[in-house]
Amino acid sequence: MCSDLNIARESLDGLSVGDALGAQFFVPGRSVPELIAGKPPAGPWEWTDDTEMACSVYAELREHGGIERDRLAVVFADRCEPYRGYGGGTVVVLHQIRDGRPWAEAAGAVFDGVGSWGNGAAMRVAPLGAYFAGQPDRAAVQAASSAEVTHRHPEAIVGAMAVAVAASHAAATRDGQCAPEELLRAVEPYLVDGQTARGIRRARELLGRSVAEAAHELGNGAQVSAPDTVPFTLWAAASFLTDYPAAITACVQAGGDADTTAAIVGGIVAAHTGIGDHADRRGIPAAWLANREPLPDWA
Repeated sequence: MCSDLNIARESLDGLSVGDALGAQFFVPGRSVPELIAGKPPAGPWEWTDDTEMACSVYAELREHGGIERDRLAVVFADRCEPYRGYGGGTVVVLHQIRDGRPWAEAAGAVFDGVGSWGNGAAMRVAPLGAYFAGQPDRAAVQAASSAEVTHRHPEAIVGAMAVAVAASHAAATRDGQCAPEELLRAVEPYLVDGQTARGIRRARELLGRSVAEAAHELGNGAQVSAPDTVPFTLWAAASFLTDYPAAITACVQAGGDADTTAAIVGGIVAAHTGIGDHADRRGIPAAWLANREPLPDWA
């Protein structure tokens, strides 16, 4: 199966709309009940670091067909705009890379030398998985490479691999059916035992449960870690794979790091649904896409 830049772009749109809409709910006065009723906040919706870094991943795929870590580290560092909501540790790592420190040293030195296990590697990787539609091995390897530039901890790398493989499978099945259990089973061969893997396996047991119960059991990203974020996002993507608005609404309902959970889920689900409504699925609403702040020109 050939790599598909068009599906990757739709995944990027899904990621960025989810990120931008989720971020709106950190603003006082936003109404979750109105969103559930189909009335999102007025635009424009500004996107965060999740989208900025995902745009760099997408641009690398468009221009080079894959991830080369030295090159990706440079573009991450050069394009970093801290006001977009980057975590403090990531800003330090990217500034060190910009100043000439090798990315492996900068990323490996944080958290007493064990590296970050944050959710940042997972938040930006769905378009990469969509690009390698139906090629889970390539998606996993490339996702690991994209993660290592900033997140050297195994939990973060496994989280990125799981999201990419889920997006790869979602993209490969966009013209057919994909049961919730199927999406999570597709990820299983790429799990390395740890908290993130255990959470993803627990997510399979919670299919069919409420958003509130899933978030309570799996986390909602409030700890900004891969184990606290990726299991819920895979549960949400599997549960709402044919309904983009419902998937993003579930992330907002869950609270926590809603821009990041919605970015991850939005990227996976849009790889399956695309944009607009179809006979058997609801994609990114045109009005939501219009409300999202435009992406950078270079993306």
